[in-house]
Amino acid sequence: MSVAFGLAIYFMLWWIILFAILPFGMRRTQEEAGEVIQGSEPSAPEKPQFLKVIVITTVVTTIVFSGYVALRNSGFGLDDIPFLQPPAGDYAHPGD
Repeated sequence: MSVAFGLAIYFMLWWIILFAILPFGMRRTQEEAGEVIQGSEPSAPEKPQFLKVIVITTVVTTIVFSGYVALRNSGFGLDDIPFLQPPAGDYAHPGD
């Protein structure tokens, strides 16, 4: 895998995981706190913790990306997954 390809995969994973993690940890909205900042949405978080979200996203993405790289380097592929095979025997195939 080239460095550019690895960085592209990491970047895409980071953004996907960011949007998965964003809703967690939001305690109260500005509306619930009673202090809506003028020009912002009332449903915005009261105290956004962007640094915490970015660090958690980076840690989770690094773990997922490491698993991806390990699986890719192991040589495991779709051909290694056992699929159910139809029973052997003389039976009519539709369209024969």
